[in-house]
Amino acid sequence: MILLPQIMIQIVGAGGGIIIDLEKQMLLPDTMIQIAAAAGHSGASVTFKLGKMMLLPDTMLRVAAAGRGRVIFDIN
Repeated sequence: MILLPQIMIQIVGAGGGIIIDLEKQMLLPDTMIQIAAAAGHSGASVTFKLGKMMLLPDTMLRVAAAGRGRVIFDIN
């Protein structure tokens, strides 16, 4: 299922954990940071599945920092 980024932010902000497959759901780095920040505030868990996608280390660091320990990068 593909959700709009704003819906993902609302779900995570309400405390719901989500797994986002970045091969199926294209997100800008700023959107990933917003989702991660919502998780950091609500305590929800967010997993970004990379698959064959590549993220710059700087992007991963910014997303992780925004999530305050609530973000997982699945790099398999």
